[in-house]
Amino acid sequence: MLDVLHRELVYISYYFMVQLRQIAGYWVLGMVVGSLVSVFAKDAIHNAFARIRDKKWGLWGVVPASLLGVASPLCMYGTIPIAASFSRAGMRHDWLAAFMMSSVLLNPQLIMYSTALGPTALIIRIVSCTVCGVVAGLVVHVFYKDRPFFSFDGFEPGASHDTNPNLLLRFIFNLGRNIRATGLYFLLGVLLSALFQRYVPADKFAALFGEANEGFGVLMAATIGVPLYACGGGTIPLIREWLAMGMSMGSAAAFMLTGPATKITNLGALKIVLGAKRFALYIAFVMAFSLVTGLIVNLVV
Repeated sequence: MLDVLHRELVYISYYFMVQLRQIAGYWVLGMVVGSLVSVFAKDAIHNAFARIRDKKWGLWGVVPASLLGVASPLCMYGTIPIAASFSRAGMRHDWLAAFMMSSVLLNPQLIMYSTALGPTALIIRIVSCTVCGVVAGLVVHVFYKDRPFFSFDGFEPGASHDTNPNLLLRFIFNLGRNIRATGLYFLLGVLLSALFQRYVPADKFAALFGEANEGFGVLMAATIGVPLYACGGGTIPLIREWLAMGMSMGSAAAFMLTGPATKITNLGALKIVLGAKRFALYIAFVMAFSLVTGLIVNLVV
């Protein structure tokens, strides 16, 4: 019994170290780029969004709003107070919806992580997250054109942690916070990918999530994104391993959309600013968009 356990630990350790060597560089790159953007470009990005408030772009404003949401390095709990201040300054709620939706789904740090998945998956992630923000803005415009969609009562911008006058120290402190926030999840993701590699037969996995089972595989991937997603950096090793085992690109795209959109901490914040009815509409929108996106990706790729 002990010999069997020792053998399995050796196998898992081997797979863990192989996975870690393959992907650790992407995680470090994501940490560094995320902190650089947060320290040196965050204010410029949010000021750019504030400046478009008075532009006469009409509905087309959802496009730059979504792009700026992708560029924003803030998590949902940081985005909502910023969005609240934008709303009080008169920002249209369809533009806010586009900005917040894409901000939930993607940020510069996660873009750098996702380079580990290869250029095809990276492009699909960037495009699908941006389009999701645009579509969210369009939906809010159509159904809530003459009434507010969000309720930001009580939300105020929090104090910035990046206040050290020394820019190098400010970057180092920000990097340290990023490492503490994501490091454990990253290592857990590597461990889970090693366990998948050791114990899940690739042919069985491909039969469930592969191209031969496109519709059901995409639906399953969109569904498991809800409970499995905890941190962007932690899911990259898993998605990488799943793609290697035969998961279709459409299923991966669906997982990459529903995961961050339904992350439990994000849902808690969104429930407050949306209310029960609009929160249910948000969940339905995310699931529907993820499913349609996954099916389209499988047709195109």
